Amino acid sequence: MASPRGERPDLPEHMTWEELEQLPEEIAGQIELWDGRVVWLRRGPAEHQEFTNLLWSELRRCARENMAADPQQCWRVHTETNVFFGESEKSDFVTPDFLIHRCLPRPYQDVRAADVLLVGEVLSPSNTQTDMYAKQARYARAGIPMYWEVTLERERSAIEMVRAFALETTHGKLLPPGVHPLRTANYLVTDEWSPKNSDAITIDFPFPIHIPWSELEF
Repeated sequence: MASPRGERPDLPEHMTWEELEQLPEEIAGQIELWDGRVVWLRRGPAEHQEFTNLLWSELRRCARENMAADPQQCWRVHTETNVFFGESEKSDFVTPDFLIHRCLPRPYQDVRAADVLLVGEVLSPSNTQTDMYAKQARYARAGIPMYWEVTLERERSAIEMVRAFALETTHGKLLPPGVHPLRTANYLVTDEWSPKNSDAITIDFPFPIHIPWSELEF
């Protein structure tokens, strides 16, 4: 996520998927619908796209290696693909920078949150924590098991940190009597990697992933 492209047209605060489809692609591609509410995506700079593509390439490589070792498993890795909430509705969706989902029965199907195993966002310096907390909460509410957050350095074109968050749904049981969580599901940090203290990103969910930092250079 980064800065928006060009001028935003004057649109209603809420739209349906059918209304969104009537917009020019260069406009519709900048919008998510959160329960029908128009939310503008942030885009560019070049580093954002580059690191998104580098991560996609490496995650795809890891997925293919694991599927070759175990043909019964099947995953797909994508960038900037809509993830729709619910079983059939299309006016409630987000567009992560990269994602991993189970293979779908047929080509050209919509990706539903129930099939998604991991979503990731590449944060540019212009992103705020408020932006990310709101989107992270939607991923958690949808039950997506893993969320990655990629932070870029401010002074040079490089990844500063990658953090992995796992979905946690039982924290409310540990709160004091009379205190209730605002959200029934949340993410907890489970791993974090930096080029300064590790040689690679290494994790075993949703399949064994090993990405050397040398493959993520701008």
